[in-house]
Amino acid sequence: MHDGVVLITGAARRIGAAIARGLHAAGAHVVLHCHRSREEADALADKLNATRPGSCAVIQGDLLDVDSLGGLVEEAAQAFGRLDGLVNNASSFYPTPFGSIGLTEWEDLLGSNLRAPLFLAQAAFPLLRASRGAIVNLVDIHAERPLRDFLAYSVAKTGLAGLTRALALEMGPEVRVNGVAPGAILWPDGDEHFAPTERDRIIAQTPLGRIGGPDDVAGAVKYLLFDAPFVSGQILAVDGGRGIHI
Repeated sequence: MHDGVVLITGAARRIGAAIARGLHAAGAHVVLHCHRSREEADALADKLNATRPGSCAVIQGDLLDVDSLGGLVEEAAQAFGRLDGLVNNASSFYPTPFGSIGLTEWEDLLGSNLRAPLFLAQAAFPLLRASRGAIVNLVDIHAERPLRDFLAYSVAKTGLAGLTRALALEMGPEVRVNGVAPGAILWPDGDEHFAPTERDRIIAQTPLGRIGGPDDVAGAVKYLLFDAPFVSGQILAVDGGRGIHI
């Protein structure tokens, strides 16, 4: 994967940006996808290109627009002439308590977390097959054990876990497909659902006694993309051991 080209969705901020920095530091050329965070994506690209000129590009698009996803993949491949990896990181995340779920929330959460990864993988398959590349999907430990009040999100991530395994079957032997399931890594921006008492409970529930950081997830993604040639169809939890208790 040295000098390989990796497309990362939702790469302007938070965990997506950490993944981009980690893969770039490992020698990859990175294509940063963003939707509304173009200014932040451009700022990150400027920093990465200052470190290694001509190694980072930015593309912009709405992942809920299924008809545009093939074009996004093509644009990413044109940036450096090939595509070796796809990281499906972009995700909507907010509570949808049972009894109040509407079609808008359902379409958004299922669209960003499940539908877009499928159609991006399908569009990228010919390119990844030619390069014998890999896909990493950002799942969630709550794919296995739903998070209360986050029904639609939990269902979408459960579907993404199943999609990861199914794609490994469909895209092999040329393309490997795996997932990373983060636990508590970054608290959501401005989300009152995770009040201080709830955060303390989550930390107490975690054997390592702390939350993780974005670089923990980035390291797992790097491993599955670059350093795991005989690993496919697997989902690696990066949760400090919390999955043991929930």
